[in-house]
Amino acid sequence: MAEKEETKTEEVWKKQFTYRGKTLEELQALDVREFAKFLKSRARRTLLRQFQDVENFLNRSRKKIENKKSIKTHKRYLIIVPKMVGMKISVHRGNSFAPVEIVGEMLGHRLGEFAVTRNKVAHGAAGIGATKGTRAQAKK
Repeated sequence: MAEKEETKTEEVWKKQFTYRGKTLEELQALDVREFAKFLKSRARRTLLRQFQDVENFLNRSRKKIENKKSIKTHKRYLIIVPKMVGMKISVHRGNSFAPVEIVGEMLGHRLGEFAVTRNKVAHGAAGIGATKGTRAQAKK
């Protein structure tokens, strides 16, 4: 009976992350253009056309990480590649920067998808003059 309990605890372990059949370590060893082969057509086309932008961003990010500075960017159009996984990037959202921590499930998406630009509208009570009951009231 003790043996059954031990096997149950050994069987419970976290599922390893894979992307299109490749582990994260295998993907991080790939070049940006080699990784593009695993993406869907729209992201692949964008990445192959802009691979130099992505590589420049990665080089700039590595230097900032070495100097212990935060990474900020306005480039919402960048496709997330495996070498970005684990980075904390602040993405511009119009008036401020939104901190985004890159995880494996974000591969192939754009940075801008994770920094929402529009706030939720919280409608308050109607103002004076907005309804028939308050039309006769003084506006000042």
